[in-house]
Amino acid sequence: MSHDYHRNPAAVSALSPEQYRVTQDNGTERPFTGAYWDNHEPGIYVDVVSGEPLFASIDKFDSGSGWPSFTKPIDTSNVVTKRDFSHLMVRTEVRSANGDSHLGHVFKDGPRAQGGLRYCINSASLKFIHLDDLEAQGYGNYTSLFETSKEDV
Repeated sequence: MSHDYHRNPAAVSALSPEQYRVTQDNGTERPFTGAYWDNHEPGIYVDVVSGEPLFASIDKFDSGSGWPSFTKPIDTSNVVTKRDFSHLMVRTEVRSANGDSHLGHVFKDGPRAQGGLRYCINSASLKFIHLDDLEAQGYGNYTSLFETSKEDV
């Protein structure tokens, strides 16, 4: 099932001041202040503006940075990266592909066994959809991410 994710003007106008500052003005929330930096519930994280699926809790890890950190996106076609020269440093910015929301940055200091990347993402750019609510909210095809085979148990 294909879904047409796009920048939703109604969603943009409903953003809190912090969500707007982060997603629309390329801001960064203060570490350890976002809603999801310490979230350990199963589910997926979607763009607060477009709803496009971005990251899954199965790829989330505690980086100690104070921001939600992931080893990879759910679907690389839903994220874009670009060089960021702000703040007198060179970084790689992460944006949602369809919503064009600023999400955060990706660094090469993540867990080596999972590819070595750390997607350091602002909670303000995300909406969390709990595993139990995926089907009801139209993300049922992502429940398979959380199924483990008997060999894995």
